Amino acid sequence: MRPARPLALVALLALLASLAGCSGSPGARAWAASVCTTLEPWRTEIGSLTTRTQQQMEKATTPGQAKENLMRLFGGAAEASEKARAGVVKAGVPDVDDGARIADGFTGSLAATRDAYARAKTGIEGLATAPAEAFYQQVTKVVEQMQADYAASSLDTSNLNSVELKAAFDEAPECR
Repeated sequence: MRPARPLALVALLALLASLAGCSGSPGARAWAASVCTTLEPWRTEIGSLTTRTQQQMEKATTPGQAKENLMRLFGGAAEASEKARAGVVKAGVPDVDDGARIADGFTGSLAATRDAYARAKTGIEGLATAPAEAFYQQVTKVVEQMQADYAASSLDTSNLNSVELKAAFDEAPECR
């Protein structure tokens, strides 16, 4: 084997160094913008699903129709939450103090939200639609549990004390 030419070796090292720079952690502003860009469609989808379900439920529906509507709501919300979680994972770890813990907090919160919606869908799916009164009582219980699970999944921002990220979320146009 011939030894690598010095010029070719220098070029290869320069290329590898530039690629390594690309794989680094995003800065606070870039990470905040990426997270906000990911979360906006999630919020919109959850809002749309909720609105459609409310409109459908306001009409005279049978327990079977209500069950179908609620399963669509909770299933869609679980899918949207997973997509948002994956998007935040893709955003990487912000280059700030405790960046990994902060990113894990965001993804963990979205995973727990996804799971709360998925459990609600499974709970509704398992309900018998007759008698109607019993069905609606059980729906109330499933929804109450989902709300408790959802509340428990919320991100506790009190211990995420990154001045850089707070400023980045305040300043990034994607976050407004």
